[in-house]
Amino acid sequence: MFPSVCSSKPEEVVTVDVSQAKTLLQSGHRYLDVRTEEEFRRGHCLASEILNVPYMLNTPQGRVKNQDFLDQVSSLLNPTDDVLVFEIDLESDDTQGCQSGARSLNATAELLAAGFKKVRNVGGGYLAWVDHSFPINKEQQSAN
Repeated sequence: MFPSVCSSKPEEVVTVDVSQAKTLLQSGHRYLDVRTEEEFRRGHCLASEILNVPYMLNTPQGRVKNQDFLDQVSSLLNPTDDVLVFEIDLESDDTQGCQSGARSLNATAELLAAGFKKVRNVGGGYLAWVDHSFPINKEQQSAN
C-alpha cells in the first residue's frame, strides 16, 4: 500500500487510505477535520489530537469557502506538524461534492501551498473510516 499522489493541483497532494491513517494517528499524527461544525458533531474519528476547522461554511447563500481557513489552521498547527486531513460526511445530501473528497483535497493543497510540509489527505475520509469499523466519537445531541 503506497500513498497515491493527486496531480490535479500544482502542489503534490499525498493521499493515504484509512488503514494507513489509523496507523499514522496512533503514531502521533494530528487529525484535521475540514467538515462543517454540524457535520463534525454528527461523528468523527476517535483520535488523540482532533481539530475541526471547516474548509467550507454553510451560509444562507449556500456553501462558501472559509476565508479564514489558513489563519485558523495556522493558529492551531505548525508547518512542520504531521497532519491528516479528513472530510466526507455520512448523512449529507449535498450534491456539490461533499462526498467526493474535494474539500479535504483542496484544503490539503492549500496547506501545502502555504508551507505546511507534512500534510496528507485521507482518501475516503470519515465515511471510509466508519466503513472499516474504526472507532468514532459522536457528540451528544441536545434534547430540546
